[in-house]
Amino acid sequence: MREFEGVVFDVDGTLLRGQTAIPGAADAVAAVRDAGASVAFVTNNPTRTPESYVGKLRAAGVEATADEVVTSGSSTVAFLDREHPGDAAFVVGEDGLASQVANASLDVVDDPTAADGVVASIDREFTYGTLTDALTAFDAGVDWFVGSDPDRTIPTDSGLVPGSGAVVESVAAVAERRPDAVLGKPHPFTVDLVFDRLGCDPARALVVGDRLDTDVAFGDRAGATTALVETGVATRADAAASDVTPDHVLADVTGILDIA
Repeated sequence: MREFEGVVFDVDGTLLRGQTAIPGAADAVAAVRDAGASVAFVTNNPTRTPESYVGKLRAAGVEATADEVVTSGSSTVAFLDREHPGDAAFVVGEDGLASQVANASLDVVDDPTAADGVVASIDREFTYGTLTDALTAFDAGVDWFVGSDPDRTIPTDSGLVPGSGAVVESVAAVAERRPDAVLGKPHPFTVDLVFDRLGCDPARALVVGDRLDTDVAFGDRAGATTALVETGVATRADAAASDVTPDHVLADVTGILDIA
């Protein structure tokens, strides 16, 4: 581990499954810290703030601070702050993301005809009515369309469930318009945000996650070493059949301690 100055950990499917730590995860993170490497926890879950994720990680025995956590919600808000400050946003998503957008430099509006743009994200109460309101916003002539993250599924204690990507694609289909940006991993804005936070050269970093299209692609885009763990979505067989090739495939996150 001493060859790496920083390690980027995915959370769900890599360190945690639902609310429970994957065996050995807390010890692996502690060992990285003991080796002197900086740590970042990067998740494509937009519903929790970094502070809330710290509570979730600590409850599972994984030490973390808010400065070490980047969520797809926080990256989406940072992107909107930069690109669309002061705009009115119609949010197709849960209260956790809407409150983060509202606490930034944007207004969150309930009237889709009053929106300058649409933010689409996971919504576990997603309905036909919500989709109709989103379509109304596009028909009224919004200027921009942003998704929080591309994850179509999320690993949980009881198996995979639909994620933000499923909602983003539904909104895109009725709008007949692709998003201007889909934040979270592996978007370049999120890459820059994470490595600014991590404070090390990506070439001297390791990115660990359970998805090829987000975690490994994120590491590839940054120029970091990548490791796929088989405790979440993707498997060794998936990696062998994919154009996105991790540098290492590990049974679980404890395997990073054997990477020289």
